[in-house]
Amino acid sequence: MFIKHIHSRIKIILALIIFTFILIGAKVFYIQVIEYDKLNKSASNLWSRNLPIKADRGLIYDRNGVILADNITTTSLVLIPNQIKNKEKTANSLAPILGVSKEEMLKHINKKTSIERVHPEGRRLSYETADQIENLNLPGVYLVKESQRYYPFDTYMSHTLGFVGIDNQGLSGLELMYDDYLTGEDGAIKYYSDAKGNKLKLSEIYEKPQSGMNITLTINHEIQEAVERELNNAVKKFNPDNALAIVMDPNNGEILAMSARPNYSPANYTDYNTEEINRNLPIWATYEPGSTFKIITLAASLEEGTVDLAKDHYYDSGSIKVENATIHCWKHGGHGAETFMQVVENSCNPGFVVLGQRLGKNKLFNYINKFGFGKKTGIDLNGESTGIIFPLDKVGPVELATTAFGQGVSVTPIHLVV
Repeated sequence: MFIKHIHSRIKIILALIIFTFILIGAKVFYIQVIEYDKLNKSASNLWSRNLPIKADRGLIYDRNGVILADNITTTSLVLIPNQIKNKEKTANSLAPILGVSKEEMLKHINKKTSIERVHPEGRRLSYETADQIENLNLPGVYLVKESQRYYPFDTYMSHTLGFVGIDNQGLSGLELMYDDYLTGEDGAIKYYSDAKGNKLKLSEIYEKPQSGMNITLTINHEIQEAVERELNNAVKKFNPDNALAIVMDPNNGEILAMSARPNYSPANYTDYNTEEINRNLPIWATYEPGSTFKIITLAASLEEGTVDLAKDHYYDSGSIKVENATIHCWKHGGHGAETFMQVVENSCNPGFVVLGQRLGKNKLFNYINKFGFGKKTGIDLNGESTGIIFPLDKVGPVELATTAFGQGVSVTPIHLVV
């Protein structure tokens, strides 16, 4: 009986030992296989450091391959505070080169961080400044490559292209709308250091940055240059508060050229106020298309059969009374007796009012909506305005009459990126 009891205890102890080994094996498997990547990364972070290398932003082309937004390579200053042995000397050496006080430089040098980017004084340094810093050969002081946005044509289509911030993030225009595509993936030079930050004599690892995607616009550079030139001429001659121009392919709505005045220099956007930067007039402003809108009224009238251009007649006295408003013809005294074909040929305002009245507000506004007025086009730029259309249930005879020959509506472009 006693021997059997001993054997039972041995079996229990043996089972506990086996169970313990199973738990240890499971833990080892969990650490070595399941948690390996996470733990390896954490361990690597304790003794590896990255000197950042900024990726180039994607280029922006016109439809024929002309570069409208490019990149240039600049240099920036990065400090490794733990590697700087003589902080006073380093501050005294760097401060006059960067044009800052010694105290300001010491703030960067004494930062409790593994890597300190000297911002903004040490960003995008000139070649001369970078050479001066490099010649100092100071421990813990590094110069790294940085990409800077460059606009070859400066103010050319500035509102459309937009601009980027100090860290190359899109802040306006196409630079903002397509920022996710244009932004690349930064690289780094990875080196190794001990717990005190001292650089170890191990091979550095170069992680190549990946440039952002390029985009091609529907813009035609030659047409855009002509638009920019003519807008400059108009501003010089007439000194208007603003001016704008759009060139569109009527077959598909592609924007071939678009610009406005006042404009700005994207590379120096901080020199301008918010209104000058953000108001892209071709898509932001609403304006009356005037007599060009008469083709909408005419098309609706022909489609509905409310007029026979050759047989129906109208007498234009020079104006037409609609409720308490008098709408005048552009020709003083009017065109007299004319067919509706002549109303079209003469662009006669009162005659088009009559065409609108024959259609009635429901049919006229139905056609206006079908032609796309009063809706956003979905152009790939922020800040698009819709055309001003009178609410149908509130349209009176005067609004109906003015809309019939081109007031009260506006147009906006369609798309810009291929």
